[in-house]
Amino acid sequence: MVLRASPFPNGFVAGLHAVGWTLIVPCFWYLDRVIAVCKSTTKERAERQEQECYLHPLKVFLGSIFFFLFFLLTAPMAFLGFLLWAPLQACRRPFSYHRAGPPSAERETNRGFEQTGKASFTFASANLCLLTDGLARFNNLAHTQRRAHEIGQCIAKSVGRAQVVITVESPSSCGPLSPSDSFIPRVSSDPEGGHGCEPAESSASSDDAADPLTEPSSSQPNYNENSNKQGRSDHEGPDVLLSKRPRQQDEEPWEVSSLFPANVDMLCLEEVFDKRAAKKLAGALQPLFGHILYDVGVYACQPPCRCSSFKFFNSGLFVASRFPVLEAQYRCFPNSRGEDALAAKGLLSTKVLIGQNKKKKKVVGYFNCTHLHAPEGEGKIRCDQLDMVTRWIGDFQTAHRQPDEEVVFDVLCGDFNFDNCSPDDALEQNHCLFEEYRDPCRAEPGKEKPWVIGTLLEQPSLYDDDVSSPEKLQRTLQSEELRKQYISPPVPKEGVPLVYPEAGQPWIGRRIDYVLYRETSISKLCRTELEEVTFITQLAGLTDHIPVGLRLKVTMDSDYDDE
Repeated sequence: MVLRASPFPNGFVAGLHAVGWTLIVPCFWYLDRVIAVCKSTTKERAERQEQECYLHPLKVFLGSIFFFLFFLLTAPMAFLGFLLWAPLQACRRPFSYHRAGPPSAERETNRGFEQTGKASFTFASANLCLLTDGLARFNNLAHTQRRAHEIGQCIAKSVGRAQVVITVESPSSCGPLSPSDSFIPRVSSDPEGGHGCEPAESSASSDDAADPLTEPSSSQPNYNENSNKQGRSDHEGPDVLLSKRPRQQDEEPWEVSSLFPANVDMLCLEEVFDKRAAKKLAGALQPLFGHILYDVGVYACQPPCRCSSFKFFNSGLFVASRFPVLEAQYRCFPNSRGEDALAAKGLLSTKVLIGQNKKKKKVVGYFNCTHLHAPEGEGKIRCDQLDMVTRWIGDFQTAHRQPDEEVVFDVLCGDFNFDNCSPDDALEQNHCLFEEYRDPCRAEPGKEKPWVIGTLLEQPSLYDDDVSSPEKLQRTLQSEELRKQYISPPVPKEGVPLVYPEAGQPWIGRRIDYVLYRETSISKLCRTELEEVTFITQLAGLTDHIPVGLRLKVTMDSDYDDE
């Protein structure tokens, strides 16, 4: 099955929708500017300390009056557009699909299975807070369109870089370097104070020190051949800048990196609510990810004719894949409350085509993304949503699983809005979903593994010098004392004093961004091995979350007896 690009059944309906939305946009934009001109970020407040004290109040007064007047002038036109736009949501598919270029089996599938029966898959998840500019400022972030462009460029340059491995042969060395610790170009400084998005240093690795890595040669099979060919330059001359720490016994391989992993195969982004920002991201990522699902979610009254559940925003989910998307399904959570009920948060499930195995059977994978209820103290709602996620994933896979296919991965990722260390999140921490999906960062309910790092940044300090660049944030996260200042602390249970961390345990903070994987639902032919967990600092100053990455190695046993 090939997904159509437009979310509408035909061009006529799509045209009507475009006309309606065009009439709405000016009014919507002026309202957003009214909010934005009145709400400043901490960075903007610091920058205007040298200005005359009367200039900012004057700007706010005149700007708010100007934009509000134009809001009133465009409101009648927006109302007519709304009357046209709202009814058309009933026939809209809940996502748009972008496919870059003509299909190419060799470019879009992983040839590793057919040649060797082995492949590594890399997944990443990031919450970008790409709300409209006025609303993003309540999270101490501004300039949504500019941030979307910078984020897209940063991810594209990082993911598209060559992945090089080096060998450390000195007997006194403390171990080999991971692929992401290898030759990596430094970040270029931006004279305007913006983000330098050239690939930069990568860092605190904890890879296994037992088996030396060797530099790839033409005689060695490349399990991600199709991915490595995209976005590479054969003439890169990177500088080497490394830092690492020895891996503890029985510890998962992990690292804090100032770059997204090279050759990410599946990327899940949350809070991409703004449509223009989503298109900017899609445009920046399409040279590397040939298949993109964006503008995911429903609008207006959902279900139809129920005005009590009007959706002003989509789900904010955005999925970019190197592999062709065979099937996709979105389901909206019906139990959201408060401000969360204004957005169509839910679950996006996809089935992607990886390639073929040695027996010429299709090899597929399942990739699921979600964003759960946000307000603290409402764990029951999140638990109900986790119940729905578990059920909907099962229904999707049952409906679309074919007997002539081999499933090689089943991944669930997203912003769950609860952590594994807050006493207030105890209900979610014990949910049965974690019995099905493996969380590599979790030791047990309520306790993280000692190397884990929280992923929710404190919003008031997003522009402090210690976290103002990918390299500085990277160094900050490696220091427990500094981490306490910039990562959100656990949420105590109401009326109970917080004791954190326990004696002898490190300070971790709130990790609310997850990449989980399940082994029970994949083919019996496959064996899965965790290769690396990555905490990514590349988007420092561009979002209030720390992206996370996961790399899995899948080996398919060709001698397995299907019968």
